[in-house]
Amino acid sequence: MINATPTTVSPRATQEERQLALTQIYYQVLERQPYEFERKKLAKLEKDFLRDKIGVRRFLKEFGCSDIYLESFYSPSSNVKFLEVCFKHFLGRAIASHEEMRHYDRILTTLGVAKAIHAMLDSEEYRKNFGCFTVPYQRQPERYESPKAYLESRLLNEEHIGQRGRTMPTLYWHELGYTCENGTCHHPEAHEVLDPMVAASDPAPDVAPELSVDELLSVLRTASPTQARDMVASLSPQQRHVLRQAIH
Repeated sequence: MINATPTTVSPRATQEERQLALTQIYYQVLERQPYEFERKKLAKLEKDFLRDKIGVRRFLKEFGCSDIYLESFYSPSSNVKFLEVCFKHFLGRAIASHEEMRHYDRILTTLGVAKAIHAMLDSEEYRKNFGCFTVPYQRQPERYESPKAYLESRLLNEEHIGQRGRTMPTLYWHELGYTCENGTCHHPEAHEVLDPMVAASDPAPDVAPELSVDELLSVLRTASPTQARDMVASLSPQQRHVLRQAIH
C-alpha cells in the first residue's frame, strides 16, 4: 500500500485515528503489517503511541532501531542498499546523489545504524516535510530537483522489499547500465551473446580481475559507496555482463 498523501496525528486525534496512522506507519516503514509475535515485542511502543505519549517521529526513531526493522532490512542487505530503503521509508524518496550516499554511509560505518537513522529523522528535510506528527509518504513531484529524481523515487516506493536485490542501490544499477521501469530492471545487452574475439582482446581491469562473481558481490556489499562505484567502473564489459546476470 503506497501512501501519497499526508497522514497527520494531532494531539486531538481519536483512538481510531491513531490506530489508522499506526497502520499507515507500518505500511510505509515495514512495507507490511507486523506479525503476531512481532506485535508482542512492539506492545509498549504501540501503547505509548496510541496513548499520545509519543508522536510519529519518536515512534520511528525507536521502531527504526528495533530488531524487527533491522532484521528485515539491515541484516540481509549491503550498507548502501540499506541506506536506499531508509530514504524510501523515512524521507519518501530515493537517494539523489553519490554525495548524499557517502554522507550517510560515513555515519553508518563510523557511528552505527541508529545514528544513521536518527540523522535522517533529525534532518531539516524531514522536519520541513513531516514534522513530528506526520507519517512519511511518497513525495509529490514538485518536491524533486528533476523529473528523473521523481521517477526514481516513484519506482523505489512502488517496488516490493528486495525486488531489485539487496546489494546494489539504484545509483549502482545506473552505473551498470540498467533501465528500471514498473518495478523491474533490464539491460539492453542482457540477452545478447558476447563476441569471444572482443572478450579475448579486452584488457584486464585493474580492480579484482581474479575475483569470482560471489567474491565480487561480497566485496561490493562491504565496500564504501566510492569504492563500490570505482570497482564497478573498472570492470570489463564481460565482467559487468556476468555481474548483471548474477544480481538481476
